[in-house]
Amino acid sequence: MAAATALSFGLTGRIRADALDGVLQVASAYVNVDQSVYQLHARIEYPMTPAIETALRDGVTLSFELEARVTRDRRFWFDPVIADVTLRRELAFHSISDRYVVRDERTSEQQSFSRLDDALAFLSNVDGWPILVSSQLVQGEQYHISVRAGIRRGRLPASLRMLLFWTDDWHRVSGWYIWALPS
Repeated sequence: MAAATALSFGLTGRIRADALDGVLQVASAYVNVDQSVYQLHARIEYPMTPAIETALRDGVTLSFELEARVTRDRRFWFDPVIADVTLRRELAFHSISDRYVVRDERTSEQQSFSRLDDALAFLSNVDGWPILVSSQLVQGEQYHISVRAGIRRGRLPASLRMLLFWTDDWHRVSGWYIWALPS
């Protein structure tokens, strides 16, 4: 029953409180070019509630996503998407080691933290993520980059899968953070 409370649902399926309440935004972002590779640097603010910590300790995995999209400006038509990439990382609590583990879904690299605040601070800082190669851009054209963050419930322990299979209330996405791409 504690797990169901942590997931903001009782047996009736009614929402008690949104566990993802709080700030979710891209606080700042910029790109730099290093040897023809555009690298994204971003600072994200994620919500931190007691319900999140309780859910993690009950075995819920949370997925953190950072989307980056580069578009070419057009005057009279839709802007074509030049690059659309997503950085996906998972946060889980390992009860045996009493540690929070962040895993990159693409590379499977892991970082371990003793405190949830430290794990969220790690997830909040993205430095030098390659998103684009300069050969993808046409000289003299104008481009914009858009970045947004998201958080969703990932894997559930078997004991909660049957109880919460119909709901996706643990999903939030920030607004887009948009600026002109330096040429």
